Amino acid sequence: MLEPNCGRGTFLKAVTEVFPDAGRILGIDINVNYVREAQSIKNSALEIVHGDFFAQDWNWYFQDKPAGPILVIGNPPWVTNAGLTRIGGLNIPQKTNFNGLSGIDAITGKSNFDISEWMLIKEVEALQGRDALLAMLCKTAIARKVANYAWKKSLIFTYAEIRKIDAQRHFGVAVDACLMLIRFHLDSDKADSPCLVFDSLSETKPSYILSLRKGNLVSQVDTVDKYSMLIDGNQSMFRWRSGIKHDCSKVMELKAASDGQLINGLGEIVDIESNLLFPMMKSSNLANGRTDSITRYMLVPQCNVGSDTAYIASSYPRTWKYLHGHTAFLNNRKSSVYHGKPRFSIFGVGEYAFEPWKVAISGLYKNLKFMAIGPFKGKPVVFDDTCYFLSFKNEEEALLIMTLLESELCTEILEAFIFRDSKRPVTKEILTLINLHGIAAILGLDDAFSKTFSNLLRQPRLF
Repeated sequence: MLEPNCGRGTFLKAVTEVFPDAGRILGIDINVNYVREAQSIKNSALEIVHGDFFAQDWNWYFQDKPAGPILVIGNPPWVTNAGLTRIGGLNIPQKTNFNGLSGIDAITGKSNFDISEWMLIKEVEALQGRDALLAMLCKTAIARKVANYAWKKSLIFTYAEIRKIDAQRHFGVAVDACLMLIRFHLDSDKADSPCLVFDSLSETKPSYILSLRKGNLVSQVDTVDKYSMLIDGNQSMFRWRSGIKHDCSKVMELKAASDGQLINGLGEIVDIESNLLFPMMKSSNLANGRTDSITRYMLVPQCNVGSDTAYIASSYPRTWKYLHGHTAFLNNRKSSVYHGKPRFSIFGVGEYAFEPWKVAISGLYKNLKFMAIGPFKGKPVVFDDTCYFLSFKNEEEALLIMTLLESELCTEILEAFIFRDSKRPVTKEILTLINLHGIAAILGLDDAFSKTFSNLLRQPRLF
């Protein structure tokens, strides 16, 4: 039995009681004080080692197949690599793009990962071809990511379970947690084994079977297979966009007071030209349907990513002075996407951001609520980077797409791909799967769709 992050040895002590005949019990931890405390547990089969998880060669530990099965247990850290860095933690894995992200995704928020995700993947890789069981407490979303990684990388396991735990009751934390079990065998060559999801530790029947379809995790395989022709697999003729990323809301986002004055996040009254200010909506506006009255504005200094911002000095001197006066905040943005870019740069901006009509949805909230958003006081509305949207030239286009996205058929398909306990249940990748033209045909709106979007239907499909 192995516990890679044994801490003070609570699990190890339980193991010595539950498995009194275990041939070898090994605990590893980087904290010297924890190691000393765990070493006080009296058991002849128990060995506690001071070591760093990220520096271990886990294949070496399992290179000699023991006579009996291997049990790997634990409760890895519930913190992201970025979160650990923010609090000054140094014990993090060497940064690698292990999820195979490309472009801006590889250097922005998507490259932020839970430390436990990295650890569990390393353990799954090390247990390939072993007679072993991996049993770990972790976030439910992390367990799904590990299964997703294993399937996409053709890693072999014969069976897996995700058993949900009431973390508030047992641990006093408000997070969706689970016990993840993954079974490995010596001679198995099956890379598409099932992962059953149970609503509790005691349930005997799974609530659903987790699977991989169209390159994405799904909870309702029958639905995805039934509507396979309506799921594009990232070949949508419409391109979903995320809102504007600026990472400095205290400076870039302003709120209109009752007297009409603009106040920034620092509580300062802001007097700048209106030309680069655009009405904005956040995830909460979309999710709660609060779109009639807009009180927030975003300062948008660029029309396209990477465009020069020097023009602001001569064209909008008050705005330039304001940005210069808050250089410290803007320079303190951590993301590497801003390095080497023009001063006060933003991301997620292009011609699409300034189209008059959009159909938008929050990525953070559990409800699937699409909203058609038109201009506000003669200006196009922009969104923060927790929202996703399609942009259109006119209201007719927006309302037709809104009708399709709000249909029961579209909702049923999206529900198969969405996991509401995820930090961001709705993603651009999931939205891109939807074949809106196909849905229009089934709903009897094919003529209206073809007439409205004839220019798109004549163009090559976007990949």
